[in-house]
Amino acid sequence: MRHYHLPGAVRDAEAPLLAALPPGTLMRRAAHGLARVCVAELAARTGGVAGRRVSLLVGSGDNGGDALFAGALLRRRGVRVEAILLVPDRAHGEGLRELRRAGGRIVDRPDRPDLVIDGIVGISGRGALRTDAARIVAELTAPIVAADTPSGVDVCTGTVHGPAVSAAVTVAFGALKPVHALAPGHCGRVETIDIGLQLGPAALTALDDADVAAHWPVPGAGDDKYSTGVLGIVAGDARYPGAAVLSVGAAVRATSAMVRYAGPARAAVLSAWPEVVGSEEVGDAGRVQAWAAGPGMGVDEDAADRLAAVLDQDLPTVLDADALTLLAEHPGLLAGRTSPTVLTPHAGEFARLMSPVGRDRIAAAREAAREFGATVLLKGHRTVVAGPDGRVVVDTAGSSWAATPGSGDVLTGIVGTLLAAGLDPVDAASCAARVHALAAARAADGAPTSAAAISGAIPEVLRQVLKTGEPDLG
Repeated sequence: MRHYHLPGAVRDAEAPLLAALPPGTLMRRAAHGLARVCVAELAARTGGVAGRRVSLLVGSGDNGGDALFAGALLRRRGVRVEAILLVPDRAHGEGLRELRRAGGRIVDRPDRPDLVIDGIVGISGRGALRTDAARIVAELTAPIVAADTPSGVDVCTGTVHGPAVSAAVTVAFGALKPVHALAPGHCGRVETIDIGLQLGPAALTALDDADVAAHWPVPGAGDDKYSTGVLGIVAGDARYPGAAVLSVGAAVRATSAMVRYAGPARAAVLSAWPEVVGSEEVGDAGRVQAWAAGPGMGVDEDAADRLAAVLDQDLPTVLDADALTLLAEHPGLLAGRTSPTVLTPHAGEFARLMSPVGRDRIAAAREAAREFGATVLLKGHRTVVAGPDGRVVVDTAGSSWAATPGSGDVLTGIVGTLLAAGLDPVDAASCAARVHALAAARAADGAPTSAAAISGAIPEVLRQVLKTGEPDLG
């Protein structure tokens, strides 16, 4: 699991070290890590280090100092280092002296560098790049290594308000920050350098495959088709049965337990998935441990009655698509529920439930989770899962290939499967989001794909993910 910390928490963790260590120690630690990454990048990209050219974009803050100290270290490795001081009278004094002692030069503009270090602003920076910095960055063709965070990108939200750095590599000092999860296109590959910080609880986390493997319901020797959690699904209608087929299919592929379907698309569902138990009405579905409702079910009176019947059972439930539309029209539908609810809106559905998402997706998801007393899975390139208790998990496996018709129906089936197995709703939503994203990437393989193909990739993804949780027997 990866942990992401807000700038204030990082500064609080730095404070006791700054007080206890000789001046400049933390900056030199960061600079050593930054220089080490730059050496590896130069070697990988150009086949060598000595004689290569590195330009430093130096701002007025500590990141400028990090860049200057790193430049001095690179100069001692035989690299030709040139620094562009964007605010000359506020450049880090000791770092500048160190660079000059090592033989680095101060210039007005980059001169055909092989690599550029972005030391323009640090974690306290706000807003887009200023005009001079933006003009220089726009003219660069060399890859950029960002010191801690890419300049011009909001550290807390990953949003961009104008000109900003798009780095090939970002070297995070001491801790990952939210930007590293939320702005992959600007951060590039992220390398973390340990500078000795002792950090408290993270603002948000991201799961890896081992986390999913640890949570995923794997049947044991004593389990049967009922014991690992039976899921009930209400989706689709007679005219548009596809959503039901996709939701049910994803659930079947994600679990060894029973799946029950209730709704007017029963014939289509049973034709595609004969192992499913089907009924027309929620009341006839039989016993389940959780419900998934909404994809393609419609928003007419009959659909509203089916949704009410699901919610009246007060079992763990995931709501998507048309169920969210009905919830937006009737916010009181969740009143009195004691069992967990997971809402899975995309941006348009979120706007109907609350208001437009805006730039801060984490804050928006948190607010909706508090408002509805539910776990909110806000879909997107970086899906955000927020619990009513304030927990936030970001899915870092996502890609744009998942944005295809019916993809959300597949996700709903996976979330429901995990709720039925008894997972905590934040864990269920987070694990489902990662498996769904991995399945989309596998199905696409660099080209457009379909929701049916995403669903079809679930077993192979789970096979690979669950292997990460197996003990190493040597």
